[in-house]
Amino acid sequence: MATKHEQILKYIEELAVGEKISVRKIAKNLQVSEGTAYRAIKDAEIVGFVSTIKRVGTIRIERKQKDSIEKLTYAEIVNMIDGQVLGGRAGLHKSLNKFVIGAMTLEAMERYTDAGNLVIVGNRVGAQELALERGAAVLITGGFDTDDSVKQLADEKELPILSTTYDTFTVATMINRAIFDQLIKKEVVFVEDILTPIEKTAYLVNSDRVEDWYKKETSTGHSRFPVVNKSMRLLGMITSKDVIDKNLSLSLERVMTKNPLTVGPKMSVASVSHMMIWEGIEVIPVVKDDLTLIGIVSRQDILKSLQMIQRQPQIGETIDDTITNQLLEKTNDDAELDFQFTVTPQMTNNIGTLSYGVFTQIVCDVVQQKLFSMKKRNVAIENISIYFLKPVQMDATIVIKPRILEMGRKAGKIDVELYLEGILVGKAIVACQMMER
Repeated sequence: MATKHEQILKYIEELAVGEKISVRKIAKNLQVSEGTAYRAIKDAEIVGFVSTIKRVGTIRIERKQKDSIEKLTYAEIVNMIDGQVLGGRAGLHKSLNKFVIGAMTLEAMERYTDAGNLVIVGNRVGAQELALERGAAVLITGGFDTDDSVKQLADEKELPILSTTYDTFTVATMINRAIFDQLIKKEVVFVEDILTPIEKTAYLVNSDRVEDWYKKETSTGHSRFPVVNKSMRLLGMITSKDVIDKNLSLSLERVMTKNPLTVGPKMSVASVSHMMIWEGIEVIPVVKDDLTLIGIVSRQDILKSLQMIQRQPQIGETIDDTITNQLLEKTNDDAELDFQFTVTPQMTNNIGTLSYGVFTQIVCDVVQQKLFSMKKRNVAIENISIYFLKPVQMDATIVIKPRILEMGRKAGKIDVELYLEGILVGKAIVACQMMER
């Protein structure tokens, strides 16, 4: 039988998109406490079923798919611009394709305004009506209100008409920045994207015995299994090391490794990769906040996802991408690989010299590329020791020379030196670990 929490989540999921949700209403309808209803609503917000908007409340929204994360909803726009909803609340869950600045005649606006757009205008009632008629939402800048007839039209069309105190330029900049940030988020791979779901996960129950581990190993070909109770709550992990030379009738609860490392579905693959390398583990369970098992992630899953990330086209460029793109490979007189880098203004600190953050990223990128050239593809930076960094002015071109100090099968140590016009200006020692296939 489903718990009260699960019943509330199912109830919220079955609500019509755009319907308003309140803690008191759910508590009354499902006869649960307001605390239980509040926790369920927060979980639904994390999953993506609902959204809370200032001065509007909590509404049921359409859950966004992973492949359309770059699309913003009008509800997110309201929060972003600290706006006010004047009409068309039923359409807040809809996504916008692009935004159009309505600084043109009505005749010209007809050519540029389509369904799914957000038209940014001032207090021009005619332009607002035209946008709504053509299926576009409206954002009024300057803190202006609008006519009741326009609000009524927005309600009929289920298209939001919003108002903000910001000017048009500021609003356009904020929305453009948000779209850019969403494009960057699209490239980040999370555990939930690669995990083996619970339906396909082989696990054991705490009441099972050592002999059941051997049966499970024979049937699956694996040797590492999560151990759960009847409520699917994770209790431990059991591997071949735990059962070797143990009596077959012993309970798994007596031989398993308790309180194992776990990860959540929203943790990035990069973080999990570092954790698995550092701890030397092959499989890690994925759990909810209450330790309910929802799947597992293996080292092989991590390797595949890292390779997939490397093949993805860069859509939203981060500062790290900008630094990487500035690095140019060059072969020195000794036929060894060096790198060249030009310091741009955005990479400097408040006094106009190369910032420590950019210096650190340059060192990391050089190490990654150096080891990549040596067929060491999946590298985790473990420690960076910076010995000194002399001031490097903007527009200066520096040469970076990486040198291998130690290199084993699983770990390495690299010396990185930065030169400006032949003078040593920076030095770092980097320790790293490699993930082998």
